[in-house]
Amino acid sequence: MVVVDDRIAHGEHDDSPGPLVTELLEEAGFIVDGTVAVAGEVVDIRNALNTAVIGGVDLVVTVGGTGLLPRDVTPDATQGVLDKRIPGIAEALRSSGLAAGAVDAGISRGLVGVSGSTLVVNLAGSRAAVRDGMATLSSLVPYVIGELSGWDGN
Repeated sequence: MVVVDDRIAHGEHDDSPGPLVTELLEEAGFIVDGTVAVAGEVVDIRNALNTAVIGGVDLVVTVGGTGLLPRDVTPDATQGVLDKRIPGIAEALRSSGLAAGAVDAGISRGLVGVSGSTLVVNLAGSRAAVRDGMATLSSLVPYVIGELSGWDGN
């Protein structure tokens, strides 16, 4: 998992959504190999994503940096890593987040797609967006990972 937050990356703030994402992924049956906090810089985010993809992980979830501010560059960095985008999942995250009251999820520019055989998901950074996003992803991620590994569910 990649947490994109300048303050957390520089040790100035400790209210990271990382532990919440870890908890929700583990509850869904995933093994979380690690969390990395990076500053809101395209190069830092792209390096973290590429490291995870090269490492062969099935899923990378980024949290934060998906909004409208100049420092919100997670989707811009992610776009350079993706081989294929999955716009339907990104739209589902925005729609369900907005319906659940997570305004940052509703206006998120977050992307979802595939890099190699890794599913990459950008979530907005609020706890509400993370909770709702993980609930939305819980049924979709196993299916996508199965598709990427060649399993068709039959």
